[in-house]
Amino acid sequence: MARITRKTKRYPSDMTDEEWERIAPLMPHPRRRGGPREIEFREVINAVRYLVRSGCGWRMLPIHFGHWRTVYGWFRELARRFLFQTIHDVELMMDRAQAGRDTSPTAAVIDSQSIKRFMRKQEVTTPARRSSAASKRHIAVDTDGRLLMINLTSADISDSAGAQMILDAIRNARHG
Repeated sequence: MARITRKTKRYPSDMTDEEWERIAPLMPHPRRRGGPREIEFREVINAVRYLVRSGCGWRMLPIHFGHWRTVYGWFRELARRFLFQTIHDVELMMDRAQAGRDTSPTAAVIDSQSIKRFMRKQEVTTPARRSSAASKRHIAVDTDGRLLMINLTSADISDSAGAQMILDAIRNARHG
């Protein structure tokens, strides 16, 4: 039964075999000492994709992904290693190349959006606190709409300052 489960996608967010083959070489290698890992990295990535897609919390993660604490621990370790950024960058370059484009974009479209932040009832809502009750997301996409960079800031950051932060981050990532 386990073999059947692994061959089929349980959720729409599960990776295809082709997707996994592209990112599997980026995963950390097992340590020389110690026993075998209790969880497969493919399941960690599937779990993260499931969480993002469904919007559920870590504790509500279906058990067949593994215990939520184990999955969360590996998620933190992979994030610490910038693995998700690396996967994004590799996939972006491959998608651009497949579309007949240069792998590095030469132009971008930048926009920002204000987002209200959830505040608890007991939080004081003075005018100074109200301004901090919102955030802004600054997003850069290439000319075909592929996500290049996203940055979250407080709402008091101007659009031009947020755009400059995005441009600096893209420059540093590409040339740093």
